[in-house]
Parts: sequence; structure tokens; C-alpha cells
Amino acid sequence: MSQTATAKARLPVDLTDEEIEAFGRDMDAIYYETLESRGERDRLYILRLIRTQRTLAFSGRMLMYASLFLLPAWDHALASWGAMIIVMALGVVMLGVAKILENMEIAHNVLHAQWDWMKDPDIQSNTWEWDNMSPSDRWMHSHNVVHHTWTNVVGKDLDVGYGIMRVTPMQEWHPKYLLQPVWFVLLALLFEEGVALHEQAIVDVVEGRKDRKELKPLLKRIGAKVWGQVRKDYLLWPAVGAVVAMPISLFVDFSPITIFFMIAGGNAVANIIRNLWAFMIIFCGHFPEGVYSFTEEQVDGESRGHWYIRQLLGSANIQGGPLFHVLSGNLSHQIEHHLFPDMCSNRYPEVAPRVRALAARYGLPYNTGSLWRQFGTTWRNNLRLALPGGKLPPAVATA
Repeated sequence: MSQTATAKARLPVDLTDEEIEAFGRDMDAIYYETLESRGERDRLYILRLIRTQRTLAFSGRMLMYASLFLLPAWDHALASWGAMIIVMALGVVMLGVAKILENMEIAHNVLHAQWDWMKDPDIQSNTWEWDNMSPSDRWMHSHNVVHHTWTNVVGKDLDVGYGIMRVTPMQEWHPKYLLQPVWFVLLALLFEEGVALHEQAIVDVVEGRKDRKELKPLLKRIGAKVWGQVRKDYLLWPAVGAVVAMPISLFVDFSPITIFFMIAGGNAVANIIRNLWAFMIIFCGHFPEGVYSFTEEQVDGESRGHWYIRQLLGSANIQGGPLFHVLSGNLSHQIEHHLFPDMCSNRYPEVAPRVRALAARYGLPYNTGSLWRQFGTTWRNNLRLALPGGKLPPAVATA
């Protein structure tokens, strides 16, 4: 068999093994040149971002509390439901954006060891615990180890459908997938909870491959983190508002219990804002039209060059401006993130043109589009693949 035929059998590209390896070396060059140039500007970027995020989170919470002094029960000119709701909503949105920044651009990338090179004891992948229901160490295993090693390999990568959805025709259809439009919406709203339960061991128990007893240590670990998040957002912060309201309620007619539930509700909305945004960005990077999935046979014994091409074909970018990229955790550069997962995320925008040019030189596609295009085709695919059949990308991927 010729070299070209061998390459085609492994990946859906019209390249010889020599060309694939040359592509890998060119990608390595981009990667190592960028790592060698890390320095003070990168350090200042992450330090400023963390400071901004924490200020935003604290300010949002304080605005939520401040809105309580605009309740109509107060006898002053500014007190009204309209003013109270506006200030409360502003605080909730600020808190939601802070949670987005923490999860997307800070924690996700810290946990990828992108900032370990600084040797800062407070910004290390093995010590950072993020504002999410999934324990950091468990997420690092399922995401960094499993997903990034086996990106879009059906049967290896649990992110292919997350165990509840059919995202490629390569997955065998089952009647359970008829409900996947419902799971799509529920997962978007409860993405934080879904991430916590995103464990192969749980899937194995549900599908009868493991005994339930084997799950106890894992569930205990997840349960402790879930309780920590619930306690913080739905007990402690609301309790602060209720405690402050107790003495005030002696002079102004409103219940501390009502205040407790108002703050808890605001925190819940902030979490939903974060969940919806994270879900949309992540799904747009993995499941829009034109993204490839792979069989285990296609990746058996793959080389570095083959791995790079699989990451390129199995990912998609989202177009946008600098603020959009930061809020997306630079996962709007999902292609670059899959190619270089431990590269500082603030470098993705500068290496993206080089990656795109390299893909074009080798005749390979570079899947990029607007947020609405990527999310629209993701939603359309979700509806289509709930039913039997479906259309695969072209047999040979070309630019």
C-alpha cells in the first residue's frame, strides 16, 4: 500500500506520512517558540485578570446588598421596586461575569498548567480550586488527561455527547437520543452540575460495567465539593444579608428571611449566566458543522503529526473581538487550545494566524465562524442527530 493510501486510512486527509510529520514539526516550532518567549507581560496579564475578577465578584455582591436599601419599605426618595431591581440586576450580572472569568479564562487555564512556569504558589495547577461543583483534580483527569488525549475519538472521549447526546453519526443511534434536545437545554442551564457528574466511572455504573460500591469514594469527593459550592452561594452569602437585615428590620418593615432568599436567588441567576455562557462556548468549539470525529482504529499508534491534525479537524473557533476572547477563556480559539493546551491562553490570538496559515499551506480546513453560525449549526445538529442517520463531514478534509 502506498504512503498516501496509508495516511488516508488513518485520517481523512490527502497527505503522505512525510507531509503529516512535517506538519507536526511546523506545529512544534510554533509551540516551542511561543513557550520560550513567555515572560513579564504574561505574568502581569494573569495577575491583573485575577485581581479584576475578584474585584468584579466582590463589587457585584456588594451591589446586590446595596439594592436592599432601595426597597420600597425605606422612606426615602430613591426607594422603589424599579430602582431596587435595576441595582440588584447589575450586581447579579457583575457576579455572573466574574464567575465566567474565573471558570473560563482563569481556572480552566490555570488547571491546564498554563501558568505553572511562574512558580507562583497561589497560581498552580495542583493547588487551584475553582468556583465550580466539580473538584479540580477530578476535572483535570477527565478533561486534561482523557479529553485532550482522545479528542473526538468515539469510545475514548467521554466529551463526545457527554454520555447523554449523539453529536456525530458515528455514534450508533438509540431511542434514548430522542430526548437529547431536552438534555441540551437542561445541560445548558445546569452546566456546573453536569461538569461535576462528568465521570467515566459514573457512566460505567449506569451502564452496568461497574458495581455501585466502587463509586462511594468518588461520590464522597464530588459531594464535598458540591456542598462547598451550595454552602457558599446559597447559605453563607445569603446569611450575611439576612444578618444585616435583622437589626434593620426593627425599624423598617421587611423580613430577614425574604432578604436571605433574594440574595440566594441572585446567586442562582449568576450561576445560570455562567452556565449558559460556558455551555455555549464549549459546544461551539466542539460540535458545530464541519468538526470531525474519529474511530479508535484511526488513532491507533498515531504520531505527533497525526495528533496535531486530529486536534485541528476535531475543533472549531469562534470569531470575535478581544473582550469576547477573554470572556470565552480564549476557547474562542478552541483549535489553538486543543493544539497547545498548556500554552498561556493570552497567546492564542497571536498564534492563531500562524496556525491558520499553516493549515492552508497543507490544504487543511480551519473551522471558524461567528458565534451565531457555530452555535446555530450545533443546535441544528443536535436536533438532526436525535433521529437515526445524519451526515458525516467530507471523506477528505480540505481547506
